[in-house]
Amino acid sequence: MGSLFRGEPMCLAQLFLQSGSAYECLSELNPNVSVFQRKFVNEVKKCEEMERILGYLVQEIKKADIPLPEGDVAPPAPLLKHILEIQEQLQKLETELREITRNKEKLRRNLLELTEYMCMLDVTQRFVRRTAEYESQLHANYEEFPSMENEPLVDYNCMHRLGAKLGFISGLVHMAKVEAFEKMLWRACKGYTILTYAELDECLEDPDTGANTKWFVFLVSYWGEQIGQKVKKICDCYHCHVYPYPNSTEERSAVVEGLNVRIQDLHSVLHKTEDYLRQVLCKASESVYTWVIQVKKMKAIYHVLNLCSFDVTNKCLIAEAWCPVADLQNLRHALEEGSRKSGATVSSFMNTIPTTQPPPTLIRTNKFTSGFQNIVDAYGVGNYGEVNPALYTIITFPFLFAVMFGDFGHGLLMFIFALLTILYENHPRLQRSQDEV
Repeated sequence: MGSLFRGEPMCLAQLFLQSGSAYECLSELNPNVSVFQRKFVNEVKKCEEMERILGYLVQEIKKADIPLPEGDVAPPAPLLKHILEIQEQLQKLETELREITRNKEKLRRNLLELTEYMCMLDVTQRFVRRTAEYESQLHANYEEFPSMENEPLVDYNCMHRLGAKLGFISGLVHMAKVEAFEKMLWRACKGYTILTYAELDECLEDPDTGANTKWFVFLVSYWGEQIGQKVKKICDCYHCHVYPYPNSTEERSAVVEGLNVRIQDLHSVLHKTEDYLRQVLCKASESVYTWVIQVKKMKAIYHVLNLCSFDVTNKCLIAEAWCPVADLQNLRHALEEGSRKSGATVSSFMNTIPTTQPPPTLIRTNKFTSGFQNIVDAYGVGNYGEVNPALYTIITFPFLFAVMFGDFGHGLLMFIFALLTILYENHPRLQRSQDEV
């Protein structure tokens, strides 16, 4: 109660800062030294690189809908000899994941292209049959091409005999661009093309955006190489997915058979790739929580080391900080334990030094008194040794709260809310242990 009444006695040994003033106070240490002139800047960059890799891992794990396990106890900061191992593991894991993801994306695009090709062949075959039936009813005679008498215009044998004079371009165009595509063909080719199109029954994935989109299959018939070049440029302008058009029924059958085999193979390979990717992500998810906490602690340690100064021999770091007198023994024990773990031949030590500067105010709280202390700190923190008014607000604040919410209904609601916060106090989803470094 004495600590809550006046605050802890302090001495100049180790630094304890309020969260609101930590940034400003730390920025005052080594103010004339550039960040790039500090000794541990390379280690901080390594920690930032590991944080980038961990961010990528967490993003991929969440994208695969894999739960991220969280430990009840935060892991300690890794030893120096283990930092390089963690860095190598993360770099190796990132390289493997990026390669698997790149191969998966390539397989997915190939499968999408083959699926579009199959849909295009199926729809254009209906175009040819419908046109053939229509042309067979006309029985038109062409003096320029006598071989075309009583034959459909788009018969495959007739196409083969026409050679370079008659050509076809087929593919898929986005639903929103069909009208503009048709107008551009008519204006640019001056009517020397025949455009036939139909909407696909199913939506296909857009390779650029990944969203399911409605597509139209088109078949352009043209005469002459120059017209064909114009048609190809227009297709490129409207981002059409152009695929080769078979010249005969035999070629069409061979293409369809080959596409079916390739699609089945791609489905099998893509399924195995996704399974392997999920296995790698599941294995990484088991350790990613520990790695995130360890990297945060490493980065915090190196930031503090950058704020320290060296002695004349550049072998010893010197720092001045405020420490409660009651924690001096814990500080000495921590220095001894750190020296033992690092295997240093010379142990780290500390001394208390006299000072005329006013120490900061430290008031220890628990989960009950911290709420009242925060209310008092919102108005201002008292000077060192001043009486702390939070002790009296423990009594006065509930009384004033009862005055404001004196009726039974408000009191019942607040009681239920307080009871829920107590019951779910240790719930894993409500704890933010990753913020503690």
